[in-house]
Amino acid sequence: MLVKGDDLVVRLAWWEKAAGRHRDVRVPLAAVRRVTVEPDWWRALRGTQEHGRCIPGVLCLGSRRHQGGTDFVAVRPGRPVVCLELWPSAPFRLLAVSVRDDAEGRDLAGRLQRSAPEVDASTRWRQPLPVPEETDRRSAGMSLLGPAEPHETRRT
Repeated sequence: MLVKGDDLVVRLAWWEKAAGRHRDVRVPLAAVRRVTVEPDWWRALRGTQEHGRCIPGVLCLGSRRHQGGTDFVAVRPGRPVVCLELWPSAPFRLLAVSVRDDAEGRDLAGRLQRSAPEVDASTRWRQPLPVPEETDRRSAGMSLLGPAEPHETRRT
């Protein structure tokens, strides 16, 4: 990740572009909402793979779809991940990129927080995904046939 003018750029190697089915990712710095470092790489993954490749134990690269939108990830197991939560106007909701070690992650996160104009520093943790409305009767714990009728019991 690097800052070029007013943009944040995630530069990908040629093989990452091919595997991830994506060019370099570019978002305005004004779109950065929160910057965090996630020590556990797998916690940066949300949703299901949309484009790209996810090879268990090797790498996860490309876009991932979930109920809150789309994330772009370039993560490797065993490495910390710099996570950039983005405002809804951005093309992605989260950019997650692995770095070599914790020191590099903290350094990069600090530089990005100072460069982005609208960073929310109220918490150092990522915020959870929004929960979809429970309009489906099954998700609300109700039967498709309607509410259960009380059983009459007859005493004899």
